Amino acid sequence: MIDYGRLLDEIAVAAREAGEAILEVVRRGYDVEHKQDSSPVTEADRAAELVILAALARAAPGVPVIAEEEVAAGRIPAHGDTYFLVDPLDGTKEFVRGGDDYTVNIGLIAEGVPHLGAVFAPATQRLHGGLVGEGAWLEDHSGRIPISVRQPGEQLVAVASKSHFNQPTADYLAQAAGECGYVAIGSSLKFCIVAEGRADIYPRLSPTSEWDTAAGHAVLLAAGGIVDGPDGNPLAYGKRAFLNRGFVATGGWKPTAIGSFLEPFSGGGEIPVGV
Repeated sequence: MIDYGRLLDEIAVAAREAGEAILEVVRRGYDVEHKQDSSPVTEADRAAELVILAALARAAPGVPVIAEEEVAAGRIPAHGDTYFLVDPLDGTKEFVRGGDDYTVNIGLIAEGVPHLGAVFAPATQRLHGGLVGEGAWLEDHSGRIPISVRQPGEQLVAVASKSHFNQPTADYLAQAAGECGYVAIGSSLKFCIVAEGRADIYPRLSPTSEWDTAAGHAVLLAAGGIVDGPDGNPLAYGKRAFLNRGFVATGGWKPTAIGSFLEPFSGGGEIPVGV
């Protein structure tokens, strides 16, 4: 039997260690490369992933790990219903620009849904964690405090991507949320802002990979939120090519389904990544 509380604490430590590896790369400088899909990748991505892979092998030996850079290299382990999804550096574009809103992400999937996760922002030293059914928390320089979603007020606040906000997203929000406030931030921190009760809705109407979303999804579920796929059903994992076609996250209330607002996507070629 897995002690999930202990496991969450251990992956939280692993996320912090990976964050330190990223900051060490920043201190000594790095070059930016590009993958086949033109998305950026750096030494920091790879260094953080190596730290996480080693830590997970110690914390949960035998549980498969599907990690972004390993997948990019063609190394995808056989896995059943329980496995880790790892994005060692989400928000690489913001990272390369010198921004603060990039994250280390470690999530555990069990039977097609996120069960626990940790999201760490190295630049701000803010760590979000969540165990579904047990609650979510934020840990920073002042310690660890519980977090939870909020009840929506008269005017909703939406959070969306700095890099991926587009007309379909604006059209969707006009229908689903009406006139609303807006917060722009990069990476999986968008899930965490909803989990903290600082925003109400986060739509993503273009593709992401499952490792982009698993950890933040877990934190939000643990905080009382929900994440729906295009058909309005809960977003599930274990899909073909680890692809999320789109999703909408809220503080626990049922949103308008996003299916009719999605961007066209052929399903061929490289998978667009990043949240």
